[in-house]
Amino acid sequence: MKFVLDTNVLVSATLWTGSAHKTLLLLIGRNDKLYTSKAILQEYARVIRRDFPEIKERLPKLLENIMAFSTITEPQMRLDAVPADPDDNKIIECAVESGAEFILTFDKHLLNLGEYEGIKIFTPEKMRKLLTK
Repeated sequence: MKFVLDTNVLVSATLWTGSAHKTLLLLIGRNDKLYTSKAILQEYARVIRRDFPEIKERLPKLLENIMAFSTITEPQMRLDAVPADPDDNKIIECAVESGAEFILTFDKHLLNLGEYEGIKIFTPEKMRKLLTK
């Protein structure tokens, strides 16, 4: 299966050992395909520098780890899929470009969509429950 992880899931999965981390480990262990984009990685870096200055020196290693389990894709189209929060469009664009089947997020704007052009949008917890039934 193919997945795109929203920035908030990447931050949670790489900094803590909660549900996002457990779901990421499950996906990696299953050899699922994980996709990201330069825009998502740039946002990840901005969030780390802004919200976690105490670990910003670890940022190069964190990005290296993300790139080790992800394929970087560059969306060729710009979408207006999330009018309530246009910044979230980069997640949808990455998913469409990569042919992802799922987006994992904690973002209410994306979760409220539920799905976009057949791409299901779930929390990490919901995805893990579906995969471990």
